[in-house]
Amino acid sequence: MKLFTIHNPTEEKLLRTKLAPFDFTKYSKKELDNLVLQMRKLMHAEQGVGLAANQAGFDTQFFVATTDGKFYAIFNPVIEDYLGEKLSLNEGCLSVPGKSGEIIRSEKIVLSFQDKTGKKRKIKAWGLLAQIFQHETDHLNGKLYIDNATNIFDLPHE
Repeated sequence: MKLFTIHNPTEEKLLRTKLAPFDFTKYSKKELDNLVLQMRKLMHAEQGVGLAANQAGFDTQFFVATTDGKFYAIFNPVIEDYLGEKLSLNEGCLSVPGKSGEIIRSEKIVLSFQDKTGKKRKIKAWGLLAQIFQHETDHLNGKLYIDNATNIFDLPHE
């Protein structure tokens, strides 16, 4: 499993594709557990807080995320409601290396999704978690933050 970036035209095409719904019937429990584990490992290896399926070469709707010591595996997400203020937030993306920009995100959201057992769930998220969920859901819909960001700038090399 490797990270897809916009620097490769074939990879960028998948990054800009609205993904098919995740089909739980195509995976055994063991395969699903391994898929989530591999996505989590790649996200951590790349020092990210979220990773969408198309960023790892998959054409199906799921992502992993982590914040405040909690890990999330989200399948077939739908943002049902955008709540609170609209905030201008600094954002980057593992698939757009070396860049950062300002983007408008809702302060709070309500996300419906399926967990890795296929059970339907709903979560209210705010702060960084809401930002991550909005960013990753955008990925699954073929949208990159740079399409709507302002003040895009190069990050300093480490």
